[in-house]
Amino acid sequence: MPDHRLRTAWSQRYRTSGLWSGVTLGDAFARTTARRGDAIALLEGDLTMSHATLADRVAALAAGLARSGVGGGDAVAYQLPNWWEAVVTFLATVSLGAHAVPIVPILRGREVAVILRQTRPRAIVVPERFRDTDHVALVREVIAGIPGLDPLIVVARAKNDPTGARAERFDDLAAGAGDHGDAGARADLPVRRAGQPIDPDALALVIYTSGSTADPKGAMHSHQTLAAELASLAGAHGLGDADRVLMPSPLTHVSGVIHGILAPALLGTSVVLQDRWDPAAALAAIARHRVTYMIGAPTFLQEMLAQPSLGAHDLSSLRLFSCGGASVAPELMRLGRARIPNLVTKRSYGSSEFPTIATTTAEDALARGLDTEGRALRGVELRVTDEAGVPLAAGAEGEIRARGPDCFLGYVDASLDTDCFDTDGFFRTGDLGVLDADGYLRITGRVKDIIVRKGEKISAREVEDLLLEHPGVADAALIPLADPVTGERACACVHLSRDGDALTLETLVAFLRTRDLTPQKLPEQLELVDDFPRTPSGKINKRLLRETIERRVAARATKGS
Repeated sequence: MPDHRLRTAWSQRYRTSGLWSGVTLGDAFARTTARRGDAIALLEGDLTMSHATLADRVAALAAGLARSGVGGGDAVAYQLPNWWEAVVTFLATVSLGAHAVPIVPILRGREVAVILRQTRPRAIVVPERFRDTDHVALVREVIAGIPGLDPLIVVARAKNDPTGARAERFDDLAAGAGDHGDAGARADLPVRRAGQPIDPDALALVIYTSGSTADPKGAMHSHQTLAAELASLAGAHGLGDADRVLMPSPLTHVSGVIHGILAPALLGTSVVLQDRWDPAAALAAIARHRVTYMIGAPTFLQEMLAQPSLGAHDLSSLRLFSCGGASVAPELMRLGRARIPNLVTKRSYGSSEFPTIATTTAEDALARGLDTEGRALRGVELRVTDEAGVPLAAGAEGEIRARGPDCFLGYVDASLDTDCFDTDGFFRTGDLGVLDADGYLRITGRVKDIIVRKGEKISAREVEDLLLEHPGVADAALIPLADPVTGERACACVHLSRDGDALTLETLVAFLRTRDLTPQKLPEQLELVDDFPRTPSGKINKRLLRETIERRVAARATKGS
């Protein structure tokens, strides 16, 4: 694991200004437990867990991990569904001065191998089985192909005792059964044994990006960057003790870590865990548990609003839905406000590397939460620049760059840092946007998410936003396909709404013309899809989508010949 490169001038400013509190996540969790004790921290199915009980389970697992040789500087990976064991694993890990490495449950051997090879965890926590996958067998197969890696495998919710060396049941480890002793320190990691003070600048989380175009990249966060994120969100979203979040996003994704694990631990909120997304069940859970807010991809809101049972539930407790991670149609935001009483819908902008860059507050969401991603979060500096990194005037489109206390420290693969940070320490998001004179940011596309037609660059996001305004379109993506005449042509991939009428390229283009879209940007091909391939964060995986459409086009050509 490379040095996390904290020695920067702006880091010192975050300390002296108080944006970095100097408190570790474990210490902050202890303070919350002392204050919230018997209050509910977590609900999963029929299980209700108080803050005090959560703290007890965290302490028990931390002791078990320490007995098994896990200490400061070590990595603990977990590939768990949205179960309480994921919350406990994360908090136990950081309380030891080790760092958590969440792995999204849908990832398989190739991606898991990349993560384990880079982070070399001392322990890996997996379910015995989940969604017909034998995760114990999967992780053992991956480990066998990585020389020198011999982690303890901790199996959650096992029906039978796992077999094989260095494997233990989660409950037994937390209860103190067995003692593997100190497995020894690896030479490539600085080791801080349990009981020694934890540096708040130390690594707390390595979270992997979705990897839609290449191998996943591990973004490193410290106790300081994560605590700063929670402190800022408390103000931006108005979060407090009374708030309860419904969490269908994976606890292995950045939004799940922030709102499903750290918000209860640091802010005293509570979480309702959902390990399989079901919009009807989500509505029932909101009503039953009086959920107050949700954070997630717009598909969650879209599918809940489409449920016939929507009007049968008392959803008056739900005050906030903040959408991010994918293109967010203003019409969806308006529909949410219209159909759910008291609900404020808004957009947020961030990533695994920089969890929240911009959002509206609860107060200005009504005015600017539909058409913008909001303003920079507390302590965050925003720039919109040209290709050379020169800041542009308000209203001009360019690349979004950001610097702030909740920005990650760098990638596990340090060679990636040169391209992702500029010389002033601003993170190059890879997104295109416009920053207005009042500081509100509007995303207009991706730097590389473009179609180049006869030398003219077409922003996919611009066309997608207009496609989503069509009443018959439930979701849409614009992708480039090779064209012998124009170089690339724009292909609109559309998932029709349940009540949507038949759609043709001609009728779609006619609709887009009414939106004054530049003729060169009109799609030249339409492909209807039943569903979209998605990354773990809910974004449409355009690489896989393009490969699917290219195979479809090739098959039609072969059949036609």
